[in-house]
Amino acid sequence: MNCLGCNSTIPPDLMTCPHCGFTVVQDSSFGQTNLTVSESPVMDVLPPPPFFAVPVWKLALMSFVTFGLYEFFWFYQNWQRVRVRERANISPFWRAFFGVIFCHPCFAKIESYGAGKGVTPGPQILPLTISWIVLCLSWRLPDPFWLLSLFSFAPLLPMQAYVNRINERESPEHDRNAQLTVWNWVGVVVGGGLFALSVYGLIAVPN
Repeated sequence: MNCLGCNSTIPPDLMTCPHCGFTVVQDSSFGQTNLTVSESPVMDVLPPPPFFAVPVWKLALMSFVTFGLYEFFWFYQNWQRVRVRERANISPFWRAFFGVIFCHPCFAKIESYGAGKGVTPGPQILPLTISWIVLCLSWRLPDPFWLLSLFSFAPLLPMQAYVNRINERESPEHDRNAQLTVWNWVGVVVGGGLFALSVYGLIAVPN
């Protein structure tokens, strides 16, 4: 079912919207059960942060060990929050998939939201956009220069630091996502192993 407050999907086993904090109540009048949204947010449900919450160190670590795949997840999560908050007719998946095209609009959304809330100064988004695109495309370089692409997360770090300041201002009690989950550890072990094999292949003396 969809939340009548923000139109996002609510899992059937939840009675509160995980995006906007509104509660779903059951109306059994006339022998029917109608799902509606209460007129005020649930007081014991913490409001979600405006943008994706993750510590800077975790963004750097997970991006490195997943060879940049975590950056796709980062963009998806931020576009998802923009879609819900603005009720925009956009696809977070495709905007994340074509991140080279939509990274600057994403940065601009974050910068404009923060400026509107008085969270200043913001990062210089144009240099960060150019740097991220160049580093992402550097995987096409010959050995060993393609390793530069592993550091494509670097331009995202100032953006995430700014996002964390916005989230702290707007939702001080939000979940900061500071723990490594089981899947995070899987990524660290598998990705770290692949990186070690890649480096070994570059420096190993051929027979």
